[in-house]
Amino acid sequence: MYAILFDVTKCKGCEQCVSACVEACGDDAAAAAYDRATTPDGLSAHRRLTILPADQGRFTRLGCMHCLEPSCVAACLVGGLSKTAEGPVVYDPDKCIGCRYCMLACPFHVPRYEWDCTAPLMQKCSMCFERLERGELPACVQACPNEAMLFGEREELLARAHEKIRRNPGRYVDRVWGEHEFGGTSVLFVSDVDLASVGWPAQQTEPIPALTDPLIHKTPMIGLTVALGCWGLSAIIQRRNRLMHGENELPDEEALSGRRRGSND
Repeated sequence: MYAILFDVTKCKGCEQCVSACVEACGDDAAAAAYDRATTPDGLSAHRRLTILPADQGRFTRLGCMHCLEPSCVAACLVGGLSKTAEGPVVYDPDKCIGCRYCMLACPFHVPRYEWDCTAPLMQKCSMCFERLERGELPACVQACPNEAMLFGEREELLARAHEKIRRNPGRYVDRVWGEHEFGGTSVLFVSDVDLASVGWPAQQTEPIPALTDPLIHKTPMIGLTVALGCWGLSAIIQRRNRLMHGENELPDEEALSGRRRGSND
């Protein structure tokens, strides 16, 4: 399973990785630049990767973490998101119904919606899955001038990360972010500062699908129950309307019958 190892100590915040991502995804560069200046974290449907300031002048990346047990996949009602055997979590726009459950489920708040489109879709990093199929590196990894990102097998990168920490005990925090959090991710981080300031939990946390799966499995029954309730309420209202019409018409008929009897007399 593929992964990316990001070394916070090597990132200079140049965002050449972001520019490469925008180009590789065919996104609008002008819209991406505007979103960088106007969104809180720089992520948008036009910017699927961003660089954030961390503590003590450091920088780190934010994009899809490609979780081992992705909550976005568990939350999707129609199978629009899937975890591939190679590692990336990929998105199929042909299946998407625009419910945006994936946005609510993601613990890193990564998926973004095309709010400015008439036929909007969800967008996020796919780890350049098409490039991987051609034997190429992800665009962000290839573009980094400081070698802050390494690409390879997840287990090998984990071993390399722990070796870095072991050899440099004064340089790195003794933690590989993404090794266990939310069930583990395919984007891993080593750093000399705590990454809590950019949204990482203070300690290991359980995978979120364990929480979302029960609700997703119950959604069809919940929807059917609501639909039946609405149908029943509509039937009751229509019956009441018919009864009211009948009551209003009855006095007129009785008056007409009375007039007829009077004329016969």
